[in-house]
Amino acid sequence: MAGIVIVDYGMANLRSVQKAFERHGHAATISPHPEAIDHADKVVLPGVGAFRDAIARVRETRLDQALLRHLGRDRPFFGICLGLQMLFDRSLEDGVHAGLGVFAGDVVRFADRPGLKVPHMGWNQLRLKQRPGPLAGTADGASVYFVHSYYPVPKDATLIATETDYPEPFCSAIARGRLVATQFHPEKSQAVGLEMLRRFAEG
Repeated sequence: MAGIVIVDYGMANLRSVQKAFERHGHAATISPHPEAIDHADKVVLPGVGAFRDAIARVRETRLDQALLRHLGRDRPFFGICLGLQMLFDRSLEDGVHAGLGVFAGDVVRFADRPGLKVPHMGWNQLRLKQRPGPLAGTADGASVYFVHSYYPVPKDATLIATETDYPEPFCSAIARGRLVATQFHPEKSQAVGLEMLRRFAEG
């Protein structure tokens, strides 16, 4: 096995995620190869940018099948931002685009309303619904860093690990088995986020 593999599909600040693991003394390999995912103990799927471009790149490079194999084996997985959104059936960003279909649900945009800034950018609080491994040490009300205009709406509400208000509650993290995925960026969330990545690496 190849330890922690950070998936490189050309749309993320991968080095910042890698450095976050290194802060706690854990090596993480950045790789664009499906074979690396197949041999990984743990996989991190980060992402910044447009859903359509991201899922197209994942499919073009055959990373989609490797990710589905990894998840099918119930191996540890951490999705970040787009890496969360791509797990769902479809995104409604700039049209309708099929995701990986691991979970039922849509990825939708924040509603237009007076005074609400979209994208949602900056620090906001978590309301914990469950505490899977990487979130086990996270305090209710902890602040984390967001940069996004879209968020997932799972059909199965038991999938939701945390909610955040902007201003209505939205799903900001999910968990199922050994999978955790966050809409926020743990690598940019200072001590709170670094602790999540440490727990993932050591869990």
